[in-house]
Amino acid sequence: MLSGANLRPLLIPDSVAVVGASNNPTKLGHVILSNLIRAGYKGSLFPVNPGGGEILGLTTYGAPADLPSPPDLAVIALPRDKVLPAMEELADARTGAVCVITAGFRETGRDGFELEMEMADLARRRGMVLLGPNSLGLINTGCGLNATIAQAYPSRGSIAFFSQSGALCSAILDWADGEEIGFSTFVSLGNKAGLSEADVLEALGDDPDTSVIIGYLESVDDGEKFLRKARLVTEKKPVIMIKAGTTQSGARATSSHTGSMAGSVEASAAAFHQAGIIQVHDLEGLFDLARAFSEQPLPKGPNLTVVTNSGGPGILAADACEGAGLHLARPSQQTLDKLTEALPPFAAIYNPIDIIGDAKADRYRVTLEAVAEDERTDAILVLLTPTASAEIEETAQAIIDVAKTCEKPIFASFMGDLRVGPGREMLIRAGIPCYGYPEPAIRAIEAMLAHHRWQNRPYPVEVCFRRDMGKARSIIRKARKLGIRELPYADAVSIAAAYELPVPEARLVRTSDQAVRAAKKLGYPVALKLVSPDVASKKEVGGVALDLHSPRDLRDAWLAITSRAQRRLPDAYITGCLVQTMGPVKAQEVVVRFTQDPQFGPLLSFCLAGPSAEVLHDVSYRLAPLTLQDAQDIVREIKSFPLLRGARGADPVDLAAIEDILLSMSQMATDFPEIQEAELNPVLVDPEGALVADLRLTIG
Repeated sequence: MLSGANLRPLLIPDSVAVVGASNNPTKLGHVILSNLIRAGYKGSLFPVNPGGGEILGLTTYGAPADLPSPPDLAVIALPRDKVLPAMEELADARTGAVCVITAGFRETGRDGFELEMEMADLARRRGMVLLGPNSLGLINTGCGLNATIAQAYPSRGSIAFFSQSGALCSAILDWADGEEIGFSTFVSLGNKAGLSEADVLEALGDDPDTSVIIGYLESVDDGEKFLRKARLVTEKKPVIMIKAGTTQSGARATSSHTGSMAGSVEASAAAFHQAGIIQVHDLEGLFDLARAFSEQPLPKGPNLTVVTNSGGPGILAADACEGAGLHLARPSQQTLDKLTEALPPFAAIYNPIDIIGDAKADRYRVTLEAVAEDERTDAILVLLTPTASAEIEETAQAIIDVAKTCEKPIFASFMGDLRVGPGREMLIRAGIPCYGYPEPAIRAIEAMLAHHRWQNRPYPVEVCFRRDMGKARSIIRKARKLGIRELPYADAVSIAAAYELPVPEARLVRTSDQAVRAAKKLGYPVALKLVSPDVASKKEVGGVALDLHSPRDLRDAWLAITSRAQRRLPDAYITGCLVQTMGPVKAQEVVVRFTQDPQFGPLLSFCLAGPSAEVLHDVSYRLAPLTLQDAQDIVREIKSFPLLRGARGADPVDLAAIEDILLSMSQMATDFPEIQEAELNPVLVDPEGALVADLRLTIG
């Protein structure tokens, strides 16, 4: 099991061998060795080249066997076919870790994939940590390690970054250099034949020099491992991620780039949410949040105070607050008294605090000092527009001075460009995030508050329901033996009953006479439903008749359903019809389903039945296994939740009954990964409870 401790040879090596080092400046081996020297690497450097001699003033060794001591880290920059033999020699030399820069492996097809698997197997057998292949390399500014082929080298900071894209690493290093953003560690994962994102995340979580972890992912190899490690890391420090491959085009590009499956956007979003990872959707947002988290303390609550010299930006900030779930703090009476004394009579002393367009730096200072001492304020946002009276740099200095003694996060938005530029630079150099508009600042405060709440959340309550796994397993084994993908309704109901799901009594019939006899035994009123493995939605094809009170009603419904099915679905196999006891007539209809995501496993979804889910995408998602809090949240996250709570005088439904069904489905999905898909549609729920009116189970 890899951990932060045994990644030390990779991340904090005492010695580095560059296999493929060269005197030719156009060769990657020359670039890597030159980068290590220019970065001031503090350990021993061993160039390796069969020609021997000297490279960049360093003694060069002909082979790994000639090295004076076992290297902690070896960086390989050789043609593809020479990589595996070099790894064998490095293993014989007792090398601790290997970073393979060379590309042309799984991303090129079967031959490359098989060669990559041989490398991974060798590293496992010989106890070497493997980073790559197809990696840009790695950086640790604490020890002067720049084992990359990038041109830029970042300043030292507390942000750690890892990425599956090497080219993106190069671009970010160049951009960060211009933005004066420092890094502690920088890792290019490459194809992840050895080290995965979960391994690197765990190591960075243990790194005392790292306060914020950010990352770019295209795929996740072991979703359950990633979730497990991420939950532990986010307890200690924020993790901010951008996930690519979330569209069909992006997924195809991901497969082409790394040879990996991208997984679904819903599953990755659910994974990040349940692991406490903050997900962003663009690189600008990634670094906006990284800077905010690394430079400011977390807000202890949602109350924000906005100080501005212009009403318009204050209104924009107020609107953004409401959308982000933040509150404009009401100043205490003591603060109001201070502001009344210090500000002009026409200033707005309630939040947003508008100190008027002629405000100079001293007015900002006295306002901020009063607000910073107010216990009702959890965070402060300072807005400035470049009016004729504005003192840009002096105001920036006033903010910096107040921030030195303030334990609350302070953000700024200096709106404009040329005039406000020097003040913005002063603030950024002093560790105060400054933006061109209020909205990015609000988003940063929102994310920081969410992380504070995550770290202080109640301990999750895990629920395990009683179930008859033996009964369910025998049904699934029988279906797989017979090659059946969609279970017959009777078998699906048996599995549901094994998990104590509330299913109505029903009979499968093949003639109208059988239907009448079944209804007599069940008792009227009944429902009649078409049964066919080729029909996903019975309602859409007119295959459902409800509230049938007599044999005549039942025969008429039988004729209508079967003739409609023959007309609309001439090629469909019709198993028969289901006669079912009626559920509550005035119940709300909801849908619970799960599918198996290729990266993260069982993904549960919840929505109201009907077009709102498909047309408006009003669906919430969680990965199994669910905690009690997950089950409660997934129900309440949909936009149409007020209908369940009892809108317009309607009675609220039994939410606990829905949560029980979700938890049972979570248990089923976890117990039997061979169930590829399960759908309860609809589930009828009213104030008295819930009833699974129909269900489908598909075996993978």
